[in-house]
Amino acid sequence: MLPETLSRRSVVAIFLGAAVICMPFADLAPAGHDPWAVLERMLRGMLAPDFGSVDRIGRALWLTLTFAVAGVAVGGAAGFALAPFYDLRPVRAVCIALRSVHELFWALLLMQVLGISAATGVLAIALPYAGIFAKVFSEQMSEADRGPLAALPPGTDSLSRAFYARLPLIRSRMWTYTTYRLECGLRSSAVLGFVGLPTLGFQLDGFFKIGDYGAASAILLLYILMIATLRHWMRLRLAPLWVAAAFVSVAMVRSPPMGSGALWRFLTEDIVPAPLRQGEGLAAFWDWLQPLLWGQALPGLAATLVVGQIALVLTGAIAFAVAAPVIPRVSGRVGAAVTHLGLVVLRSLPEYMLAYLFLQVCGPSMLPAILALALHNGAIIGHLTGREGLALLPQLRRDAPRGVSLWGYELAPRLFGSFLALCLYRWEIILRETAVMGLLGVMTLGFFVDAAVAELRMDRVLVLLVAVGLLTSAVDGLSRGLRRRIGRSALRAGADGADRALTAEPFDLRLYHAKAPDTRRRSRSGEADNRSGL
Repeated sequence: MLPETLSRRSVVAIFLGAAVICMPFADLAPAGHDPWAVLERMLRGMLAPDFGSVDRIGRALWLTLTFAVAGVAVGGAAGFALAPFYDLRPVRAVCIALRSVHELFWALLLMQVLGISAATGVLAIALPYAGIFAKVFSEQMSEADRGPLAALPPGTDSLSRAFYARLPLIRSRMWTYTTYRLECGLRSSAVLGFVGLPTLGFQLDGFFKIGDYGAASAILLLYILMIATLRHWMRLRLAPLWVAAAFVSVAMVRSPPMGSGALWRFLTEDIVPAPLRQGEGLAAFWDWLQPLLWGQALPGLAATLVVGQIALVLTGAIAFAVAAPVIPRVSGRVGAAVTHLGLVVLRSLPEYMLAYLFLQVCGPSMLPAILALALHNGAIIGHLTGREGLALLPQLRRDAPRGVSLWGYELAPRLFGSFLALCLYRWEIILRETAVMGLLGVMTLGFFVDAAVAELRMDRVLVLLVAVGLLTSAVDGLSRGLRRRIGRSALRAGADGADRALTAEPFDLRLYHAKAPDTRRRSRSGEADNRSGL
């Protein structure tokens, strides 16, 4: 049992200690080939992007976009419908189950029913996002001003309360969060190509396998550009047109036909444990389950925890190192702009895609997964911590130092609590992503899921996915408990506060620099208050 309160230093010491314990069990050695030679070839190709292959990747780019738009639209609509009833235990349980399974795992399951089709891609995004949208929309409704609720007559049902007293107040926040979720959907849609769907991941995998790094570089640049300009092409008034175009495009995608009765066979035969399907009784079921738990689920869970724990500590180190240069008064305008651009690139590329790139360089081990998870999540936390530091500047005295002294003596002590809470929030996400790294060959839970899918043993897949869901739910609960004990339970990093910050002007450096003079103006106007404050 944990004590009611924990100091921040204690939490940091616990996680550092856990990472040190995990280190001997981690496979961090690069494979036999020369990683520097591979890296040199990749960099040479990356510096000379081959846009001549755009005609081959244009369709993949459009399908990546349409899968994401359609999936987010369906997930958002389902989440909106479930949000008013999220307090009901059955609804909450369904939403937790939906969002605890990664999009790639959903795609592997749906392929057994729908084949390699557009419907698989859209639903693989929509199902987990429905659970996420329901949770976030429900929280936004519960936190809205309660004044309009008092004007409603007693006994008003939940649906009417949501539409008449909640929705008008949170419409803007819902749209902001939906835009951020579309950015996540673009990342999810791209990595679906690695399991065979016709999105950018499929093209990227093909170009890397034939060593065409110039074409791979073109894909990555176009992909980053698509995400970075999201705010400019996705506006609220244009959303219905985008959704309509996405569904028309999805409907026009041709895919191999599936046999009739695939869904019924999947539900009544494929996912039913073999001993029960064959009528052998509970004793035979236990004999079937034991080796699966001891031979695959527990080793997979252990490897997932090892990779996730080391990646979490490395994430914190990277985030704390890059948060300071984000602030112009610490690193100068040029340094801040370069850091900002680097963080945008790192957080635009999903962990799975980064791990795939590192896998080409380092070979099969846990190292590519750890590096990918740490860089992507470190960029997100570093960006958010830096933005929070920018917001603190008006509260400082006029004679506050600049450079490293400003960061070390003024900002870092004030930001450390929220920084630690962000790390704890990303902990559950890191473990969820770690599990799916097994599809790349890392010995996490996804490795055993992939092997079971290849053998068409969907009953085993179901047991392993339940293990993934239990792990992520347990870590989510522990993370919330730790945040509450260090006095950060009100942090909305994951729900919409941090997410909203991530949607703001990812590539618009003019706006980024515009914050500095605005900050200075506010600092001068608040000078009197600051003298008696910090």
